[in-house]
Amino acid sequence: MEKIEVGKITHYFSKIGVAVVELSNELKEGDKILIEGATTDIEQKATSMQIEHDKINIAKAGQAIGMKVKDKVRKGDTVYKIIE
Repeated sequence: MEKIEVGKITHYFSKIGVAVVELSNELKEGDKILIEGATTDIEQKATSMQIEHDKINIAKAGQAIGMKVKDKVRKGDTVYKIIE
C-alpha cells in the first residue's frame, strides 16, 4: 500500500459531517483516502465532493473542496490517497 499526500483539512462542519480540503494533488470521486492527524485515523472513499455547492468528480491541486467524511476530522489533518 502506498500513500500519496493530496491535501490538508482547513475546516470541519460537524453538523453536516463535511470537511474542507485544500488540495495539493488531484483527487477523484471514488479514490480510497486516509485522513490522519494527532487523534484522527479515518479510511474511506472520496464521495460527495463539491466546490461552491456544485458537485464535482475530479478536483485538482490548488482547489479547496467540500467532502463528506464519516467521522470527525480536525483542522491540519492530512489527507492521503491510497494506492494498492
